[in-house]
Amino acid sequence: MGDQERGLFDPADDDGSHLTDEEIERALAGFEQEFAEDQGSFSNSLENEKQGRSASFEDDIDMLGSDVFDEELQGLIGNRAKVALVVTRLASAELLAAFCQLSDISAYCIDAPEGAVAVLKNLGGDGPEAAVKDLTTVVSGLSAMLVVNRADQLEAKLWIDGQAGQSFPPPILFAAAAPFVEDLLIGASDVPFLESQGMNVHDSGSLDRDKAMTIIASHTHFGTGGNNTGGSIE
Repeated sequence: MGDQERGLFDPADDDGSHLTDEEIERALAGFEQEFAEDQGSFSNSLENEKQGRSASFEDDIDMLGSDVFDEELQGLIGNRAKVALVVTRLASAELLAAFCQLSDISAYCIDAPEGAVAVLKNLGGDGPEAAVKDLTTVVSGLSAMLVVNRADQLEAKLWIDGQAGQSFPPPILFAAAAPFVEDLLIGASDVPFLESQGMNVHDSGSLDRDKAMTIIASHTHFGTGGNNTGGSIE
């Protein structure tokens, strides 16, 4: 047989460097074992990644269903005010808190030389408008400025006798109100921070009707504090 007629793996060409069938089978068996192990490791990695992503997804779903997220979402789309303040000319935050209690308004009332300010707790829907309407209805003759941050849009409107009146550009209000009013509205401050700075904060929720009436009496001609209300209670 000529050289050209020999196969590629003609035994005559075997110089000892070729693998035998048995060696090839062992090599293939080893390769299959390594491949199986690699596949198992890869599958485990995929399963771990899947479980990790599933847990992360469940955490995200839990967050989406949380009250905190819902409040933030409602604030972003404007269904819930981020901040709502009632700015008055009352000389006492304690007196404002008493008025809020009688008007069924839940608020933190803060003393300021420019006039007491109520930080409303009910921020959903038209809650802020309902609150200032009730306040200026119950305390006849009291004028109050409602300032609301909805979806990062500020609106300031004067209320008196339960009726909405003139709107004012926020900068005009800020120039006449206590400095912390702007900070509260833009989220640069909050009630706990103001308390930590030594400001007097009165929670209307801590008062009952009798206590509220006692406070009001102390600020009117029925008490010793003089008449600071600028209106009458109906």
